[in-house]
Amino acid sequence: MVPPVSTAIWYCERSVIMRAPAGSVTNRDVAEQFLVMSRLLEIAGEDRYRSEAYGRASRAIDRLALPVTGLDVEELVRIPGIGARIAGQIREIAETGSFDELDDMRAAVPASVVDLLGVPGIGPRTLHILWKRLGILTVDDLERAVRGRRLRALRGFGPKREEAIERGIRQFRRRSNRITRPQADAVLASVAALLCDGRYAVAGSYRRGASTVDGLDIVATGDRAALVRRVAAGESGDGVSFSLDGVPLNVRFTDPGRCGTALLGATGSDGFLARLGDVALARGYRFTPGGLVDCSDGSLRAFASEEEVFSFLGMAFIPPELREDRGEVDLALRHALPDLLEIADIRGDLHAHTTASDGRQSLEDVAEAGDARSYEYVAITDHSSRVSPEALARQQEAIERVNRRHTCELLCGSEVDIRSDGTLGYPDGVLADLDIVVASVHSGFAQDEDLLTRRILTAMENEHVDIIGHPTGRLLGRRPPYAVDLVRVIEHAAVTGTALEINASPLRLDLEDIYVWRAKKQGVKLAAGTDAHRTSEFSNMQNAVLQARRGWCAPGDVVNTLSLSELTEWVS
Repeated sequence: MVPPVSTAIWYCERSVIMRAPAGSVTNRDVAEQFLVMSRLLEIAGEDRYRSEAYGRASRAIDRLALPVTGLDVEELVRIPGIGARIAGQIREIAETGSFDELDDMRAAVPASVVDLLGVPGIGPRTLHILWKRLGILTVDDLERAVRGRRLRALRGFGPKREEAIERGIRQFRRRSNRITRPQADAVLASVAALLCDGRYAVAGSYRRGASTVDGLDIVATGDRAALVRRVAAGESGDGVSFSLDGVPLNVRFTDPGRCGTALLGATGSDGFLARLGDVALARGYRFTPGGLVDCSDGSLRAFASEEEVFSFLGMAFIPPELREDRGEVDLALRHALPDLLEIADIRGDLHAHTTASDGRQSLEDVAEAGDARSYEYVAITDHSSRVSPEALARQQEAIERVNRRHTCELLCGSEVDIRSDGTLGYPDGVLADLDIVVASVHSGFAQDEDLLTRRILTAMENEHVDIIGHPTGRLLGRRPPYAVDLVRVIEHAAVTGTALEINASPLRLDLEDIYVWRAKKQGVKLAAGTDAHRTSEFSNMQNAVLQARRGWCAPGDVVNTLSLSELTEWVS
């Protein structure tokens, strides 16, 4: 991933990106497998009671604080919702990472059919009807059936439901055409071998830090003909366009002395480039990817770097994350751009999970990771649904012991559930004893916008809640945001003094930058949290910094830049 820095990163060498072993299976893994089994049984039209049994087992395991893979069959059957058959399958998962019956069901139900669960308005039972009665296997099949008005002929369907599914197909296609940053990173890991004849820099919306992209733009020096031979692609002007692992790539070749305007043009955005073009015209030049063309005599002025272009136009350098035509050009002309947050400004992480809930790291592991990053603090925020108040008290004592051995101080916190009725996962008496409280929605996603928004507003009114975690609940490429009015949430956060999280998980990146920007404008504090479940995920902090920069955040806008004593004062 390209880190949030002011200048382009030019690559000359190949970066390397490498199924969790069965021994590391968590309760969340087991619960998800049983949930998948439940849905597959429904899709296949199997016995409803069997499907419901797996659903009950999934929920029971998801709420359990004790790791189920460490229990034997006799201990497992004592858990409500788990019978002898499912207990045996839990042991099978613990030993192999899966269970045979699930593997059989996955083989029986085409993967393309399961993918249709991502279409809003289609559940497992609806999908069974569409698959078995209409032979629908793919989203294309579904779209043809909708356009042919075939769904409304089915019992229980009708024109309104058919129209709703048609809208769902459009939403599904919009989501599925976007590429997450991890997907882009995996493709970029193979790019260096293709561009080994020179240097290259990633541009486009990826460089600007967008949470998802529709393709990858690259500016390169070197042998264009060699790339064409390697990928058997077509040429267009200075560019070579091709697809790599299904991801569209456009590589623009340039001379080293012209990289400045080439990289500016390839990075965008369109609105920013239009404003930059206006600035150039006001000085008698026309902006082109090859350089600035003098309008009086047609001569070309070339630039080796973006910094040289901005300096020539009398502007401050505009970081790529700000290039969205939100007033940054005017501020650069006045040399009044904000000093954006840097990764070095971060003094701690405010969202981490351990083996006490669904994490795969111990308290000791977290403390060591904090020490390695020279953090002053890391907040332990295990899920309230998985940690009883008694277990939380024991964790507090364990944290005190761990803190004696490390410079990074672990804070005793919780990611407490905002329940469907608006109440919190712990009583106030428990919350009052915590160093930091992150309140998050983890259920009831289908509630209407007003009800779901009021749940979050109510949580912010609780004096013990410091941060609202992943405020829209989205999982990029997997689950859309739930219906929440973020304008109301931001306005209320300004009143209650509650911070909104920028969740650094590459599958969340939640809040989106435009809402980070809006929160900053209203004086709402942001909190960067990796939501780390394993030590390797602490490096995702750079994602939160990237989102914060896209939202124009300076260090003072993000609570993680506070020292430990300042943070303690802020939460009190």
